[in-house]
Amino acid sequence: MDFDGFYRDTSRRLLRYAYGLTGDPGEAQDLVQEAYARAWQRWRKVSGYQDPEAWLRLVVNRLSADRWRRIGVRRTRAAAEPPLDPVSPPSEDVVLLVRAMRALPDTQRRALALHYLLDRSIAEIAAETGTSLGTVKSWLSRGRAALAVALGTEEGARRVH
Repeated sequence: MDFDGFYRDTSRRLLRYAYGLTGDPGEAQDLVQEAYARAWQRWRKVSGYQDPEAWLRLVVNRLSADRWRRIGVRRTRAAAEPPLDPVSPPSEDVVLLVRAMRALPDTQRRALALHYLLDRSIAEIAAETGTSLGTVKSWLSRGRAALAVALGTEEGARRVH
C-alpha cells in the first residue's frame, strides 16, 4: 500500500483516537499530523510492519504522554516558584511614544530603536543596515523631528537638531 492510500484509510480513526486521548480537537490534530509526518519520513520501514496503524497509534500515545509530562512539569515549576508581582500598565507617555513610533517609516523607527533602546552607535547602525553614516544620521534626525511633531512638542523638534 502507498502512503496516500494508508493516510486516507486511517486518518479519521487515528484522529478520533487522538481526540479520545487528549480531549482537545486542536491538540489531537497536532498529534496526528506529527505522527503522519514521522510515518512518511520512515514509510519504507513502517509500510513493512504487520500493522502500520498500530505503529501510528504508538507514536500518538508517546506524543500525548510527552504533552502531559510537559504540562505536569510546567505545573510543578509554577507551584514551586513564588508568584510574580503584577506588571503595572505602561504610562501614558509610553503609550503615546509607541503610537508615534508606529507612524514613522521603518528605517527611522529601526534607527531610533537601535540607537536609543539598544545603545548602538551610528557606525554600528550603518554597518548593520548596510548604509552610510550620513544616512543613519539623517534617519535619526528625521525620526526625532517626526516624533517631536507627533508628540506635539514643537520646542522639542527644535531642540533635537
